[in-house]
Amino acid sequence: YPFSAGVRGTTLLLAAATGSAFVLQPTLNAILSADRAFSVAPRCASRSRSCRKQNNIQMNGFGGGFGKAPPKNGANTKKGANKNARSSASAKPPVTENAAELQQQAAAIDVQKVLDAIDDEQDPFWQLIEPLILSEFAQQDVTRVLGFIQHATGRKGLPADIIADKWRPHGDIHAFMEDIPASPFRDTSTFPFVAELEDRYADIQAEFQALLEHEQDRFQSVTSMNYDSGWKTLVLYFNGHSIDNFPYHRCPVTSSILSKIPIAGRIAGFNRQAPSSGIPLHSDGNNMWLTCQMGIQVPQGKAWIRVGPETRRWQEGKCMVYDTTFEHETFNESPDIERVVLHIDFWNFVDLSPTEVRAMQRVYELREMFLRAEGLIETGDKL
Repeated sequence: YPFSAGVRGTTLLLAAATGSAFVLQPTLNAILSADRAFSVAPRCASRSRSCRKQNNIQMNGFGGGFGKAPPKNGANTKKGANKNARSSASAKPPVTENAAELQQQAAAIDVQKVLDAIDDEQDPFWQLIEPLILSEFAQQDVTRVLGFIQHATGRKGLPADIIADKWRPHGDIHAFMEDIPASPFRDTSTFPFVAELEDRYADIQAEFQALLEHEQDRFQSVTSMNYDSGWKTLVLYFNGHSIDNFPYHRCPVTSSILSKIPIAGRIAGFNRQAPSSGIPLHSDGNNMWLTCQMGIQVPQGKAWIRVGPETRRWQEGKCMVYDTTFEHETFNESPDIERVVLHIDFWNFVDLSPTEVRAMQRVYELREMFLRAEGLIETGDKL
């Protein structure tokens, strides 16, 4: 890796895990100072493909594939080459008798030990995340989460039935947990929040209209796919959390319901699909997430979604829940009426235990922190 790739993120991960602000100060200052001598831009690691586009990092939460990073032309990626740089950048601060500074020195030394142990040819995040998770959760409670990490890093393959399923493109699955039932559509009665959404449909529709009137410029594309057809989203939640300075006062009912749902690492928001257009066939790569959509404005009988072999049509005030690891596509057949749905990506809390949900939320929180520190993820001014 170029020196700037991985070290900022690693330091921030260690600080987050220890809850220690003083881990950051001496080490990060040295890192930032050393970075001025490097002109190579950070890049993301990928097991099977080159670094994906910026917007795809937003959507899948992990920045593409994982594992071993291919060498970058002109970059010195010889194993151990960057450790000398790390050592000089993270040099011990001058000896002092001040207790707080002594504590900082000790923290810097601990960080240095971790940095020295990192394999320069591997994504540092995945070398740290397993022990970090085990420092917060009992191993017996997160066995499947550890299995997810093994899948993500290529140490474990997908089950044969997943590979054989023609409706689930297994090459797109980048985040997988075992023993989760799979079907294109799920029974909405299994998820209590669905009934609340449908009961408050009139309020939610009115809140959409208020946002449309006052926050028109917040609608945007949040995916790397080229949706020339006019697919746009007003994002209410991003990467599983609320958005700073968002005018939630315009949608109190919607935001109140969303706050009770374990929003996953993509988005929750209002999706608009232009007339006579659709989203092309694709699949998403996380089998721990499900998607709920409720019709807000739907041309009667004209807007449909196909998930795997099954096609359904949206209805105003009604929800559908589906699994996006199955191939899916949409179309709005109306020549003049826009299709609008409330879109919610959420953790499958029916098939994951509460502890597994919390552990996976923590993984995504730390990954986002890592990518931000490395300059590999942005949300944009409108978010």
